[in-house]
Amino acid sequence: MTDIVSREAPVAGEPARDPRLTNEDLAPLAEQTWGSYNIFAFWMSDVHSVGGYVTAGSLFVLGLSSWQVLIALVVGISIVYVFCNLVAKPSQATGVPFPVICRTVFGVRGANIPAIIRGLIAVAWYGIQTYLASVALDVVLIKLFPGLAPLADVGRYGFLGLPLLGWVSYAVLWVLQAAVFWTGMESIRRFIDFCGPAVYVVMFLLCGYLIHKAGWGAIDLNLGEVRYSGFDALPVMLGAIALVVAYFSGPMLNFGDFSRYGRSFAAVRRGNLLGLPVNFLMFSILVVVTASLTVPVFGELITDPVSTVARIDSTFAIVLGALTFTVATIGINIVANFISPAFDFSNVSPQKISWRAGGMIAAVGSVLITPWNLYNNPDVIHYTLEVLGAFIGPLFGVLIAHYYVVSRQRVDVDAMFTMAEDGKYFYRNGYNPKAVIATVAGAALALVPVLWSRGPGMATAAQYTWFIGMAVAFAVHTVLSGRGAD
Repeated sequence: MTDIVSREAPVAGEPARDPRLTNEDLAPLAEQTWGSYNIFAFWMSDVHSVGGYVTAGSLFVLGLSSWQVLIALVVGISIVYVFCNLVAKPSQATGVPFPVICRTVFGVRGANIPAIIRGLIAVAWYGIQTYLASVALDVVLIKLFPGLAPLADVGRYGFLGLPLLGWVSYAVLWVLQAAVFWTGMESIRRFIDFCGPAVYVVMFLLCGYLIHKAGWGAIDLNLGEVRYSGFDALPVMLGAIALVVAYFSGPMLNFGDFSRYGRSFAAVRRGNLLGLPVNFLMFSILVVVTASLTVPVFGELITDPVSTVARIDSTFAIVLGALTFTVATIGINIVANFISPAFDFSNVSPQKISWRAGGMIAAVGSVLITPWNLYNNPDVIHYTLEVLGAFIGPLFGVLIAHYYVVSRQRVDVDAMFTMAEDGKYFYRNGYNPKAVIATVAGAALALVPVLWSRGPGMATAAQYTWFIGMAVAFAVHTVLSGRGAD
């Protein structure tokens, strides 16, 4: 059981919260109201997007049989489920977001290291997801107003790699997401409660339409040729498992930003169970059934849901489908890539940067990196995913090692908000050298296969950067700190 010290607001004789470390958004919550459905809806929003659809579909074209893919899916998402429960507990118990709980590990100043790393990664993916949603919106606009089609030609009306229509769609979604975010966390909760189920409705309608066209007998869970069997399939299955974990590694690391709102850890755990193993498996099966039916109906395999609905000979169906996936992508973007940097950047200077200001910094940064240029280069995306795992894995490993092994689930809430030199989490000038060393060691080893990609076995090892970084950082921090030493 977690031992929480001084959970309530400070009283006479207790240290006051230093304004350099706190504001209304970073302080422990006075009331935690989210139930299991809210956590379930959070994961639905995270999974039910264009990116989630493409990722799930890509696993079925690796040359494995359908049952091998399903095993890899179950194992991978079960790992994510277990790890999410681990990272959820400290924030749910204390009511503070990810960057604040990191103060117990990295120090009251050192917590900005994981916060900035996670924040910058979220900014990049925020831009990419907004771009993906804008592509879906382009489909709707061109279908409704065919005269706009020339404006989608980057060769004639392009600027910085994006056509004029793309800029308009991106701007509309940028403003819409910012507006939803600005209304606050309660409005965001209601928004994501709607997004995930809405996609299921459209997915089932799309699947039903394709079954009507092709017949039940056309369903094939093997999207590509089965090239691996027996022990030859094992490395490919392990790679698929690693891909599932890597896909969720970002929101998994800062899941405390959401679990802090859970009314109990049991509610969070139930929501994770429904939203991860149950939901992801069901969604993946729905994806592969839908994708397989595109072959007999449209004459080719289509693994992009927006491209699939765009081929339907019905304006209403195209608009409904594309708008739904647009809304769904907005949902994942807000929960995975907007809220995280909002807390992370606010943690850098709580009195100058509010939660809303932190989110807007992320939003502006997402435009400056021109994410469409990143996404349209497969090598850059592939490289980014590997580097993502290399840095996020160690941060996760250090956080879990410290909370469960070093401090044995004991947290002094007041100590997270004081700059006093004798404070429990002040360490050395506000930084915990042991946590920093462990993080650097884990990231350095995880980056070896990424940077030395042509070395013997490096291409295979690069798939497991998250696991390598996490394991090394966990071990190094545990050894340096000692069990129960905190």
